[in-house]
Amino acid sequence: MHGRLASMAGVRKTEIQSHEIPEPTPGQVVLDITRANICGTDVHMWEGKHLFKNHVMGHEMVGTVRALGEGVQSDFGGRPVGVGDRVVPVYYRTCMRCARCRDGLFNICDRGSDFQGAPAKDYPHFTGGFATQYVIQPGQYFYRVPDNVSDEVAAGANCGFTQMFYALDQVGSIANRRVVVQGAGGLGIYACAIASAGGAQVVAIDSVPTRLEAIRGFGALGTVDMSVHTDVETRKARATRILGSEPDLVIDLTGVPSALAESIEHCRPGGTVLELGNVSVDPSMTTTLVPGLITRKCLTVKGLLRYQPWYLSEALQFLSRTRERFPFDGMTDREYSLDETQLALERTAARQVTRAAIVPSAPQVSSDE
Repeated sequence: MHGRLASMAGVRKTEIQSHEIPEPTPGQVVLDITRANICGTDVHMWEGKHLFKNHVMGHEMVGTVRALGEGVQSDFGGRPVGVGDRVVPVYYRTCMRCARCRDGLFNICDRGSDFQGAPAKDYPHFTGGFATQYVIQPGQYFYRVPDNVSDEVAAGANCGFTQMFYALDQVGSIANRRVVVQGAGGLGIYACAIASAGGAQVVAIDSVPTRLEAIRGFGALGTVDMSVHTDVETRKARATRILGSEPDLVIDLTGVPSALAESIEHCRPGGTVLELGNVSVDPSMTTTLVPGLITRKCLTVKGLLRYQPWYLSEALQFLSRTRERFPFDGMTDREYSLDETQLALERTAARQVTRAAIVPSAPQVSSDE
């Protein structure tokens, strides 16, 4: 049998390829993908702002077990797993041998992206989420999805949600802390929900009205509209007024280099700035900031990539516990078929949709005008 996948075919270009579905070797698991979200990083890759160039696109995914390789009887939490079970894989691998892995920094394994970034033409082909199938490799963490967590919610768990869950865990208790979230997209929504559930007061900053409206349902105390507050000083004043004082923690999730300088401006003396939004190493993605502010404010500025792989299990349990509190099921506002991957990326890049998903079984729609 053959499956299909969406591969990057150049800057802002994708192509649909067909390949034979592999049988799992020992330690592998083959999934049938049910849903994959378009993450902001997918858009950056499609725009040519990433090292990956001809890979299978997509990494926020959920699927059902199609076939288990020899020796696979449970997920990485010890839960039994069988054909038909819903699972979410950690989208990167840990080689367990490089210097980073030996230091326990599995989230930045030197070989972590080798499988994800492999050319689509190379076996086993199904190495990304925008596809009908996906092959989990030996040693690649994966977890069963709790029964009360929908596919729509689970699809985003293995990237943005768990990354935020891990990031906020790195700053200690957030109870009673004042937090500014820059960027009210998917990551911003996750940050707001996790922080507010932990007892923090959160303000979100963005320029898209639908995003600002949506994030209020995830615990935001208030929002700052960049189209109204058009400079850093007025945005800072607005956020401080809502929170009652300067924030203890500022999280940059925008993917806009200049936002880091603004984060430093917002943060109170002795506070922390988390940088997760900017992942591109493109030389054009630079900004200017005032280093003296970091010194004089005694700030901690911490960059974070991915998460330790076992955090995915904890994140899934959090989503299960809070399913009645936050409207995670309503985050996706548009579904596209696999054949519409190019259209979905174009609409997402233009911010014409808030949160798009690729659903391989969905019928093709010629336009979403």
